[in-house]
Amino acid sequence: MDAIRKQASRIREQVARQAVFKQFGGGHGSGLSDDAELHQHQKLEKLYISTRAAKHYQRDIVRGVEGYIVTGSKQVEIGTKLSEDSKKYGSENTCTNGNVLTRAALSYGRARAEMEKERGNMLKALGTQVAEPLRAMVLGAPLEDARHLAQRYDRMRQEAEAQATEVARRQAKAREQGNPDLFMKLESAEAKLQDLKSNMTTLGKEAASALSSVEDQQQKMTLERLISMVESERGYHQRVLQILDQLEGEMVSERQRIEAPTTPSTTDNNHNMPPPPSYEEANGVFASHMHDTPTDSMGYFLGEVLFPYHGVTNVELSLSTGEYVVVRKVTGSGWAEGECKGKAGWFPFEYIERRERVLASKVSEVF
Repeated sequence: MDAIRKQASRIREQVARQAVFKQFGGGHGSGLSDDAELHQHQKLEKLYISTRAAKHYQRDIVRGVEGYIVTGSKQVEIGTKLSEDSKKYGSENTCTNGNVLTRAALSYGRARAEMEKERGNMLKALGTQVAEPLRAMVLGAPLEDARHLAQRYDRMRQEAEAQATEVARRQAKAREQGNPDLFMKLESAEAKLQDLKSNMTTLGKEAASALSSVEDQQQKMTLERLISMVESERGYHQRVLQILDQLEGEMVSERQRIEAPTTPSTTDNNHNMPPPPSYEEANGVFASHMHDTPTDSMGYFLGEVLFPYHGVTNVELSLSTGEYVVVRKVTGSGWAEGECKGKAGWFPFEYIERRERVLASKVSEVF
């Protein structure tokens, strides 16, 4: 029975409170009904939830971008070291079998350095154009001020509900006892409820306006930062693709050159070349009677044989691929004179490639 009486009492208080809200719903000529106040309350709840979710999403973006920058900076450091190592190998080492790899290493080192520079620029853009603006908005005053207004409105609404219950209780008590003091207290409670209702309406409008403004800013700002992030990454990948395309072209060209048929261009044009100088000229016996063909003195240097050559006359020097020859003279007609394995003679200059460094064991094979 006690439980039934308590439940009935709660129902009476709820009905009385609704009646009081209906009675004072249009206080001070506000023209607001209970439905309008409820709509305002629901709108504020949705705005509060929306701005909170947007704030959390902005914070997630900031955290993600910051983590990406940290990881990317480490990758820049590793890539830069790889670039330096590649350029060091290319500049300090010369393979005895050719310098294709050294050229490729230099090309890769330069390309890697350019790519890491582009990555660094992208990371900087993500920090300044994405993370910093969003962080400022997450921690900014407009959002916090609007949320404080909504929280104040919610507290005032709870206070108004409690005051409405108090008014309903005093109305019932005044009707039962008819005491003038009770009616005076009732009037005071009703006046307080009127003030709360009026203040709550005003505060609700301010909170809704502030939250709506913040919501618009959040939506616009977040979308702009996402677009900026996409553009930064897209630009970075496009520039890296251009660098890689150029690098690939250079390396493929080198590979095609070394994999090309082992016949230099002069082979097809040998019939157009003038004959080599005489045997005596090749060995420097009659230096004063040199061939009339223009010559270019380059000084002695070592050359690696790239293509095999079989001498036809007694003044020509036969060569095999991979051998090294001391080149002593190069003529303007395409012939070179040199010595290899104790023999001297003329051979097409295009069949060899100059070498700055040669292993000592290879040098001993020349003489």
